[in-house]
Amino acid sequence: MNAQQLSDRLKRVASYVPEGAVLADIGSDHAYLPCYLALKGVIKGAIAGEVVKGPYESAQKKVRQEGLQDIIDVRLASGLAAVDPADSVTAISIAGMGGPLITSIIDDGKEKLAGVQRLILQPNVHSKSIREWAASNGWAIVEEEILKENDKIYEILVLEPSASPINFTEKELLMGPILSKEKSAVFNEKWSRESAQWKRILVSMEATEQTLHILGKKQELVDKIRLVEEVLHDENT
Repeated sequence: MNAQQLSDRLKRVASYVPEGAVLADIGSDHAYLPCYLALKGVIKGAIAGEVVKGPYESAQKKVRQEGLQDIIDVRLASGLAAVDPADSVTAISIAGMGGPLITSIIDDGKEKLAGVQRLILQPNVHSKSIREWAASNGWAIVEEEILKENDKIYEILVLEPSASPINFTEKELLMGPILSKEKSAVFNEKWSRESAQWKRILVSMEATEQTLHILGKKQELVDKIRLVEEVLHDENT
């Protein structure tokens, strides 16, 4: 992978960045995503934010190699602290982290979201936490995508500000309001795997002392298995 040729996962993330956007790519690593978008002429400018010195220096080097210093500003900062109001950022991308970490980044930097028109978020796991945040903070999920790369399954969630209240069912929070309707082959594979794993955990719990905590965990798993099986076997969803 390089600035001219992204992985399939990052290429799909890139596809949701609006033309003419000023992008803040948080956790930018080698700055591949903003460099790719700048070279394609998609974005007007970008902030590549990194909290770790090594990846920050790699991003700086890549931007220099591509001759994009006038378009991409690489900054060493934690989360949305990399963004200043004067940047006039219109889109934010965060890819390759767990859902809870992505959620904490956007929640800790909520004051930096003024003027932002789109969030493109690619959690590796636990997308539910992002959907819960979206519902609580007035962001609609306008696109969702699920894909498989190198035997790993990823989701992409695209959020935009909403003037209307956002409400999701438990099924939609867990599996995605759009993904659970589309039910692609990768979606079915993911949730069949998850359900099978939860069933194995339930069996293993039978051998432990049935404390209130264990009973609560068992009920939580039973509820999730029920939701998943309802979606996978409902021809109308």
